[in-house]
Amino acid sequence: MAFSVGNMWQAIKDIFLFEDYPRSERIGLLIFTAIILVFPLIVEHAYSRVVMIKFLLFALFGIGWNLIGGYGGQVDLGQAKNVGFGAYTTALMMVWWNTPFWITVPIGMIIAAFESFGVAYPMFRLKGHYFAIATLCVALVWKELFIFWDWTGGARGVEIPVKATADFVHMQFPSTIYYHYFVFFLFITQLLYMNWFRKSKLGYELQAVRDNEEAAASLGINVTWTKVKTYTITGGLGGVGGSFMAVYYLYIDPDLVMPLDLSILIAMTVLVGGAGSMWGPIIGAAILIPLDMYLGAWLALIGGRYGIDFMVYSFIIMIIAAREPKGIWGIIERIKGRG
Repeated sequence: MAFSVGNMWQAIKDIFLFEDYPRSERIGLLIFTAIILVFPLIVEHAYSRVVMIKFLLFALFGIGWNLIGGYGGQVDLGQAKNVGFGAYTTALMMVWWNTPFWITVPIGMIIAAFESFGVAYPMFRLKGHYFAIATLCVALVWKELFIFWDWTGGARGVEIPVKATADFVHMQFPSTIYYHYFVFFLFITQLLYMNWFRKSKLGYELQAVRDNEEAAASLGINVTWTKVKTYTITGGLGGVGGSFMAVYYLYIDPDLVMPLDLSILIAMTVLVGGAGSMWGPIIGAAILIPLDMYLGAWLALIGGRYGIDFMVYSFIIMIIAAREPKGIWGIIERIKGRG
């Protein structure tokens, strides 16, 4: 029994303390956590707080996508549909039945995961860019359905009634500080889950499949089933961020929570930062989100120069792809290796 308890305690320390990471990375994670915790207390500028919330939201999205896209090596361009399932589940349940937010979140996760499971088997008959195109097409079909379905509000969207006072049950608050700490809590929770997942049996099987499917199959790993399970989990995690978007914006429509550019930005966040690593989604979101929020706003302000920020995105991606396919974190690891 003592041996089992010892193993359990070691597993808990690995998950919460990231013990198998280098000391420098663990210190970096502590510093990052401290900065996020004090940020809304020392930064009073409203727009900067909004940028930080969006950064945490896309880091959250990136962690979920990193399971199938990073550790699984499958380029998924349809994560926006899972965000939409979570957002619409929360919004519609609140509007129809005044359901507490905390009840809608697991239901949204289940719906997103169930849909992902349903489409995974036929899609994983495809490989490479064919799989990526299939995920994109499925997401676009769902978006069009939500636009034309009357019960989802159609193109008009869904507006969540505003409560007269702060309401923790329905996650409505007078200040963005509360949303900052709440999305940070969601982010940390998924980060800890990712740290557990990568060392779980499924995590090791998935990485083996990513590295060499034939070799993994020869070891007795069910390649398709491994991908399907991970894709299902990724779908459920995407629904969490969608539920947050519903209560944060208090209004959703298909163009907000299910657009193609949302799926692409989620994937870019991880690919730019470094797929298959803890820091990838964080670094990618830290670069792309402020760039989008500040550069896009500045270009529009000085003369309506729309679209230049997307050109900057493309330029960054081309440089990283040419220099290091593993993203910015790959460049950092290469520099550390030289040191």
